[in-house]
Amino acid sequence: MDYSQEPHGVFFLIDNKSFYASVEATLRGLNPLKEMLVVMSEADNTNGGLILATSPMAKKEFHLKANVSRQRDLPQDPRIIVVPPRMNLYIKRNLQINQIFREFAAECDVWPYSIDESIIDMTHSWHLFGNSPREVARIIQKTVCQRLGLYTTVGIGDNPVQAKIALDIYAKHDPELMGEIHYETVPEKIWTIPNMTDVWSIAKRTEKRLNSLGIHSIYELSQSNPFYLKEKLGLIGEQIFAIAWGIDRTNLEDNIAPKSHSIGNSQVLPRDYYNKMEIETVIKEMGQQVASRLRHHHKQAGCIYLSVRYSYAATVEGERGGFSVASNLTHTDSDSEISKQLLHMFEGSWQGQPVRNLAVYSSKLVNKQAQQLNFFKPVVSQCKSEDCLAIVDQIRDRYGFKSIVYANSLQKGGTAINRSSLVGGHNGGNAYE
Repeated sequence: MDYSQEPHGVFFLIDNKSFYASVEATLRGLNPLKEMLVVMSEADNTNGGLILATSPMAKKEFHLKANVSRQRDLPQDPRIIVVPPRMNLYIKRNLQINQIFREFAAECDVWPYSIDESIIDMTHSWHLFGNSPREVARIIQKTVCQRLGLYTTVGIGDNPVQAKIALDIYAKHDPELMGEIHYETVPEKIWTIPNMTDVWSIAKRTEKRLNSLGIHSIYELSQSNPFYLKEKLGLIGEQIFAIAWGIDRTNLEDNIAPKSHSIGNSQVLPRDYYNKMEIETVIKEMGQQVASRLRHHHKQAGCIYLSVRYSYAATVEGERGGFSVASNLTHTDSDSEISKQLLHMFEGSWQGQPVRNLAVYSSKLVNKQAQQLNFFKPVVSQCKSEDCLAIVDQIRDRYGFKSIVYANSLQKGGTAINRSSLVGGHNGGNAYE
């Protein structure tokens, strides 16, 4: 592979170590790396309590996994500190951390990747702060720790994908919590990774497909024919071949417009839903929420999509079942029209299985420029319905979602009222320290 034609830069991918747990520890005057602290959500949809984050010591001592382990997996140990999540505070802390990063790079060169990870293009600025990228990364780590008490891990690479793999695979094992990968070290740093699923973007399903092609390691992937991979796997085959060689031609400055916009909503139900009426109640709520968001963005949808996943109780041969259906409709942002279509789609596909996950998305969006009247309905009633929806939206914008709700949300199984106070599906708490 001729790397001379590939983009060369200096990229940091910085992760806030055990972010939620570390924030909670620092606010209690505790060392995030030494205390046993667990952030556990007790929202209705977590089935008895979901562990969202653990401090490094709690993870090491009790083998707890974030977003996997449950309250039942938590041992009765007096050393463990269990706290509820405060999502608004974590968002505030994330903004503060990224503001520190902007002291070392231009604002346009800092990209938040998730609530606890950021990508920084240091190509043009690292030499202003130290003699090497690694030295500058260490200065950033110390700055974050001194100001906020948080520890960060850093992946360094010639492009973003090298930095990401360096972060995920090597930084956590380094005494200074840093890892580096460069083009010249790809054979020793990437090809030797033992498990393909440890590499970003290669999930279990992709691994199975690669195994069926006789590919069982990253090295074998790198030595495969890229045209054959693309033929068998499509675009993902071409992408993971490039990753195996540490190649990433992404220009993060490019403002790529999506081919198709979508507005939607998804949720995990608080329990397995067997009753048709209860399932339909939630579907109507979600249809109403999507319609409200369409109106907020001054859009109308020409297609609606419903995805239903069954509960683990309905698992067959290790796979959870479900179905996804889509339907075109006359462009609309009406609660009733969208909900009516969703219920029709559900009734045509559901066969009585217990449901645990629901998702509703709208697509084929157009700007709303006028109200489309139905020739077969009285004009006055249509205009009144439009005005009523506008008033509902105004009340919610001013006083919050719970200030005015549809009666169906008060029925058994409704989730909209409880979920309205959550952030990312969990307790928002407050942003006060």
